[in-house]
Amino acid sequence: MTNATDPFSASIIPFEVPEQVRAFAEKGVSQARDNYAKFKDAAETHNSTIEAVFTSASKGVSAYTAKLMEFVKANTTANLDFAQDLLAIKSPSEAMELWTSHARKAFETLSAQTKELVELTQKVAAETAEPIKQNAAKYYKPAA
Repeated sequence: MTNATDPFSASIIPFEVPEQVRAFAEKGVSQARDNYAKFKDAAETHNSTIEAVFTSASKGVSAYTAKLMEFVKANTTANLDFAQDLLAIKSPSEAMELWTSHARKAFETLSAQTKELVELTQKVAAETAEPIKQNAAKYYKPAA
Protein backbone atom coordinates (compact mmCIF):
# COMPACT_ATOMS: atom_id res chain seq x y z
CA MET A 1 0.00 0.00 0.00
CA THR A 2 1.15 3.47 -0.74
CA ASN A 3 0.97 6.23 1.76
CA ALA A 4 -0.38 9.53 0.34
CA THR A 5 1.85 11.57 2.63
CA ASP A 6 4.98 9.69 1.59
CA PRO A 7 6.93 11.98 -0.77
CA PHE A 8 8.63 8.96 -2.34
CA SER A 9 5.39 7.31 -3.17
CA ALA A 10 4.71 6.26 -6.73
CA SER A 11 1.44 8.16 -6.71
CA ILE A 12 3.24 11.52 -6.83
CA ILE A 13 3.35 13.15 -10.24
CA PRO A 14 6.91 13.18 -11.65
CA PHE A 15 8.58 16.56 -12.00
CA GLU A 16 9.19 17.71 -15.57
CA VAL A 17 11.95 20.14 -16.49
CA PRO A 18 10.67 23.08 -18.52
CA GLU A 19 11.95 23.27 -22.09
CA GLN A 20 13.72 26.61 -21.51
CA VAL A 21 15.65 25.23 -18.56
CA ARG A 22 16.58 22.10 -20.52
CA ALA A 23 17.76 24.20 -23.50
CA PHE A 24 19.80 26.43 -21.16
CA ALA A 25 21.41 23.39 -19.51
CA GLU A 26 22.22 21.79 -22.88
CA LYS A 27 23.74 25.05 -24.09
CA GLY A 28 25.88 25.21 -20.93
CA VAL A 29 27.09 21.64 -21.39
CA SER A 30 27.86 22.33 -25.06
CA GLN A 31 29.86 25.44 -24.16
CA ALA A 32 31.72 23.53 -21.45
CA ARG A 33 32.68 20.83 -23.98
CA ASP A 34 33.84 23.44 -26.49
CA ASN A 35 35.89 25.26 -23.84
CA TYR A 36 37.43 21.99 -22.69
CA ALA A 37 38.39 21.12 -26.28
CA LYS A 38 39.99 24.56 -26.73
CA PHE A 39 41.84 24.23 -23.43
CA LYS A 40 43.05 20.75 -24.35
CA ASP A 41 44.30 21.95 -27.75
CA ALA A 42 46.09 24.90 -26.16
CA ALA A 43 47.68 22.64 -23.53
CA GLU A 44 48.90 20.19 -26.17
CA THR A 45 50.29 23.05 -28.25
CA HIS A 46 52.09 24.50 -25.24
CA ASN A 47 53.47 21.09 -24.31
CA SER A 48 54.94 20.65 -27.78
CA THR A 49 56.38 24.17 -27.56
CA ILE A 50 58.02 23.40 -24.23
CA GLU A 51 59.43 20.15 -25.64
CA ALA A 52 60.85 22.05 -28.63
CA VAL A 53 62.42 24.65 -26.32
CA PHE A 54 64.08 22.01 -24.16
CA THR A 55 65.26 20.04 -27.19
CA SER A 56 66.78 23.15 -28.71
CA ALA A 57 68.36 24.19 -25.41
CA SER A 58 69.80 20.72 -24.91
CA LYS A 59 71.36 20.71 -28.38
CA GLY A 60 72.74 24.18 -27.74
CA VAL A 61 74.29 23.20 -24.43
CA SER A 62 75.88 20.17 -26.09
CA ALA A 63 77.34 22.35 -28.85
CA TYR A 64 78.60 24.88 -26.30
CA THR A 65 80.20 22.15 -24.18
CA ALA A 66 81.85 20.60 -27.23
CA LYS A 67 83.24 24.01 -28.23
CA LEU A 68 84.57 24.57 -24.69
CA MET A 69 86.28 21.19 -24.72
CA GLU A 70 87.83 22.02 -28.10
CA PHE A 71 89.19 25.26 -26.64
CA VAL A 72 90.49 23.55 -23.50
CA LYS A 73 92.35 21.02 -25.64
CA ALA A 74 93.85 23.72 -27.89
CA ASN A 75 94.85 25.91 -24.93
CA THR A 76 96.37 23.00 -23.03
CA THR A 77 98.38 21.96 -26.07
CA ALA A 78 99.60 25.54 -26.57
CA ASN A 79 100.64 25.80 -22.91
CA LEU A 80 102.45 22.46 -22.97
CA ASP A 81 104.27 23.52 -26.15
CA PHE A 82 105.23 26.78 -24.45
CA ALA A 83 106.55 24.93 -21.42
CA GLN A 84 108.58 22.65 -23.65
CA ASP A 85 109.99 25.64 -25.54
CA LEU A 86 110.92 27.27 -22.22
CA LEU A 87 113.08 24.25 -21.38
CA ALA A 88 115.14 24.85 -24.51
CA ILE A 89 115.87 28.52 -23.71
CA LYS A 90 119.52 29.46 -23.32
CA SER A 91 119.34 33.15 -22.39
CA PRO A 92 117.07 35.51 -20.46
CA SER A 93 116.42 37.56 -23.59
CA GLU A 94 115.18 34.44 -25.43
CA ALA A 95 112.95 33.66 -22.45
CA MET A 96 111.49 37.16 -22.47
CA GLU A 97 110.90 37.02 -26.23
CA LEU A 98 109.24 33.61 -25.98
CA TRP A 99 107.15 34.71 -23.00
CA THR A 100 105.99 37.87 -24.77
CA SER A 101 105.18 35.97 -27.94
CA HIS A 102 103.24 33.34 -26.02
CA ALA A 103 101.31 35.97 -24.04
CA ARG A 104 100.34 37.82 -27.26
CA LYS A 105 99.19 34.58 -28.93
CA ALA A 106 97.28 33.55 -25.81
CA PHE A 107 95.49 36.91 -25.67
CA GLU A 108 94.59 36.75 -29.37
CA THR A 109 93.37 33.18 -28.96
CA LEU A 110 91.32 34.08 -25.89
CA SER A 111 89.74 37.00 -27.74
CA ALA A 112 88.84 34.82 -30.73
CA GLN A 113 87.50 32.05 -28.51
CA THR A 114 85.41 34.49 -26.49
CA LYS A 115 83.95 35.97 -29.66
CA GLU A 116 83.11 32.50 -30.96
CA LEU A 117 81.44 31.52 -27.67
CA VAL A 118 79.38 34.73 -27.62
CA GLU A 119 78.19 34.07 -31.19
CA LEU A 120 77.33 30.48 -30.30
CA THR A 121 75.46 31.63 -27.20
CA GLN A 122 73.43 34.13 -29.23
CA LYS A 123 72.63 31.47 -31.82
CA VAL A 124 71.50 29.00 -29.15
CA ALA A 125 69.37 31.65 -27.44
CA ALA A 126 67.69 32.58 -30.73
CA GLU A 127 67.04 28.94 -31.64
CA THR A 128 65.68 28.23 -28.16
CA ALA A 129 63.34 31.22 -28.28
CA GLU A 130 62.06 30.44 -31.78
CA PRO A 131 59.40 27.87 -30.73
CA ILE A 132 58.11 30.35 -28.15
CA LYS A 133 57.89 33.10 -30.77
CA GLN A 134 56.10 30.80 -33.21
CA ASN A 135 53.59 29.73 -30.57
CA ALA A 136 52.99 33.30 -29.43
CA ALA A 137 52.42 34.39 -33.03
CA LYS A 138 49.43 32.04 -33.16
CA TYR A 139 47.73 33.89 -30.31
CA TYR A 140 48.93 37.47 -30.62
CA LYS A 141 49.10 39.70 -33.65
CA PRO A 142 52.22 41.84 -33.94
CA ALA A 143 51.84 45.48 -33.03
CA ALA A 144 51.56 47.82 -35.97
